[in-house]
Amino acid sequence: MAEEKKEVVPEGIGEPERGNWGGKLDFFMSCVGYAVGLGNIWRFPYLCFRNGGGAFLIPYTIMLVIAGLPLFFFELSFGQFASLGPLAVWRVNPLFWGVGLGMISISAMVCIYYNVVITYAMFYLMVSIINLDGQLPWTTCDNLWNSPYCLSTAIPSFKNMSDDQKLNVTLGMFNETCLADGLEESGIGMEDLTFNLTQTNFSDCNLKHLYKLPSEEYFTRFVLQLHEVENFSDVGGISVKLAFVLALAWILLFFCLKKGVKTSGKVVYFMATFPYVILICLLVRGVTLEGSMEGIKFYIIPEWERLLDVDVWRQAATQIFYSLGPAFGSLITMASFNPFKHNCHRDAIIVSMINCGTSVFAGFIIFSVLGFMAHTTNQEVKDVAVDGPGLVFVVYPLGISHMPGAAIWAFLFFFMLVALGLDSQFAMFEAIISAIIDTFPHFLRPRRTKFAMFCHFIGFLLGLPLVTKGGIWVLTLMEWYSASFGLMIVCLTEIIAVIWIYGVKNFSNDVEIMLGFQPAMFWKATWVVITPVAISLMLILSAVKSSPASYGSYKFESWVQDIGWAMVAVPIVLIIIPMPFQIRRYGSFRNAIRPTPEWGPANPMDRVGKYALSTELQLTTIAQSNGTVVEVDSAKEGRENSAYVSEKM
Repeated sequence: MAEEKKEVVPEGIGEPERGNWGGKLDFFMSCVGYAVGLGNIWRFPYLCFRNGGGAFLIPYTIMLVIAGLPLFFFELSFGQFASLGPLAVWRVNPLFWGVGLGMISISAMVCIYYNVVITYAMFYLMVSIINLDGQLPWTTCDNLWNSPYCLSTAIPSFKNMSDDQKLNVTLGMFNETCLADGLEESGIGMEDLTFNLTQTNFSDCNLKHLYKLPSEEYFTRFVLQLHEVENFSDVGGISVKLAFVLALAWILLFFCLKKGVKTSGKVVYFMATFPYVILICLLVRGVTLEGSMEGIKFYIIPEWERLLDVDVWRQAATQIFYSLGPAFGSLITMASFNPFKHNCHRDAIIVSMINCGTSVFAGFIIFSVLGFMAHTTNQEVKDVAVDGPGLVFVVYPLGISHMPGAAIWAFLFFFMLVALGLDSQFAMFEAIISAIIDTFPHFLRPRRTKFAMFCHFIGFLLGLPLVTKGGIWVLTLMEWYSASFGLMIVCLTEIIAVIWIYGVKNFSNDVEIMLGFQPAMFWKATWVVITPVAISLMLILSAVKSSPASYGSYKFESWVQDIGWAMVAVPIVLIIIPMPFQIRRYGSFRNAIRPTPEWGPANPMDRVGKYALSTELQLTTIAQSNGTVVEVDSAKEGRENSAYVSEKM
C-alpha cells in the first residue's frame, strides 16, 4: 500500500503572535509622525529659499509623484501583505535577504545620531523651563562661557554713516583686542584704522568675522564645549550633562517602545498632533512680528530660471526621498502590524500629502521669524538663513529671544522639536527591534521587553562618542554619509528584487488579494520604470555633486572622510555578502530568487487563491499559534507551490 501523502505546513505559519495596532488610527498617526520630522523644520524651508523660492515647489511636487509616493505605497503594501519586518519579509526573494540587513544598518546609524539631536532639543527644553521666570542664557554676552567676540546688541546700519561715525560705532561695539584680530587678515593696524576706513569699506558683511552671536557661543562653547578641542584626532572627554540627557532620551524611547506598537501607537496620538498646535501658535506669532513679511518674501518669491538648474531637481528628489523615509525598514515594519485588509493605499496618499504640506507650512513659520531677526539685527534675510543645527539651536532661538515672553515661546519650540524627533525615532528603532525578533520569534517574542531594554542600552552606549566635546563633528559625519548613497542603493535594490524579479504582475496580484483591487497603471509604471530611473539619476547626480564632510569652516581630514565612505559601504556590503550563502542554501541561483513556501499572508485565514491551505491545515496552524499541538493527517487540498521545499530562512 502506497504511503499516504501529507501536506506540509509552510514554516513561519503558526508562529507566536506579533501583535497589532491597538486602534484604527494608530497606524495612520504613526506614519504621520514618522514622515513629519526634523527635516521638515530645519531643511525644507532652507532648500526652498536657496533653490528658487516658490519655483522649488514644482520639482518638489514632481519628485513626490514619480518617486516618493510610489515608494511609500510599495513598502506599505509589501509589509502589510506578509505581516513581517524588513528581514523576514524577504521570503519573497531569499537571494536579497541582505537588503533587510542593509535597511537595519542604515536605521541603526541614523538612530544613533538622531537621538543625540533629540538630546540637544531636550537640553534646550529643560533650560527654557528653568528660565521661565528669567532671561534665556543665550541672549547675553556676560556669561562665563562667552568670548570677547560675543556681541549681544544689534549691528547698526552703516549705509548713511560717515567714516568717523563708522569708526566710533565700530570701536564702541568691540574691544581693541577683538577688533585688532579681525583686521589682522587685511594687514591693517589699530593705529591706521582711521586712515583705512574707506579701503576696508566697513559694512554688515565685513563685520561678520569680528563677532559671534550669543546664541552661537551658548551652543558651541557651553552646550558642546567645542572650543576646547581642535580636530577629529582628539574629540575630548564626554560631556556629563549631555550624557545624562542622552540617557533620559533613550529611557523615554524605551518606555514608548517596550511593548511595541501597543505602547508607541498610543503615545503617537499626542506626539504627532501636538506639534501642529505649536506650529500654528508660532505662525500666528511670527507673522505679527516686524519684518516678518520680508522673510516670507525671501521664502516664496519664485525664481523661475532656477528650474533649468539640474541641481535644483536633485535637491528636490533628495528631500522627498529622505522626508518620506523609504528603505529604512520603518514603513515595512509599521505596515506589518496592520490588519490584512487595511486600506494602506489611502493612507499612503494622505500621509504623503500631509508630509509635504507640513514642510511648506513650516517654511512660513521659520522665515517669518528669520525676517524679524534680520530686521532687529540690521542684516539681510539671506545672511541669517541657515539649515540644520545652526537653524534650530543658534538662529531661531536668538530670534525667539527678541519676542515678548521669550522663555514660553522657546519652551514651545523645543517641545515641538522633541516631539517631532521622537515620532520618527519610534518608527526607525522599532524597525530594528521587530526585524531581529521576527528572525528569532519563538525565543524573542516572549521576551520582548527585556530585548527592547537591551537594544536601547546598546543605542545609548553607541551614542556616547557623539556627546564628547567634539561630538558634533561625529554627528555631522554620520549625518553626511550614513543615509546617503547607501539608502538610495538599498531602495533601488528592493525595487529590482520585488518588482523586476518577483514580478510586478505577482506583486500586483498580492495587492489585489489584500486590498480587493489591482494597483492602477500609474503605480505599475512608476514601480517598473519611472521610479528606478529617478533613483538612478539621483545616485549619479549625488556622486557628481558630492563634497567632503565639514562643520562650519572645518573640513574634516581625509582619514575621517574614509570612515564616512565606510559607513556608505556598510549596507551595500550587507546586501552582497549573504548572496552566495543563499544560493548554496537553496541549491541554485534560480531557487534562491523564487518565493519560499512561507511567503504569503501570515494569517492562515487570509491565505486564499494560490496561497490557500486546506481547511484542516488552517485549523492546525491556528492551533499552533495558540500553543496547542495538533497532528495532521493527509489533506487532499493544498497550496500549489513551487517544485521545491526550502529550508527555513
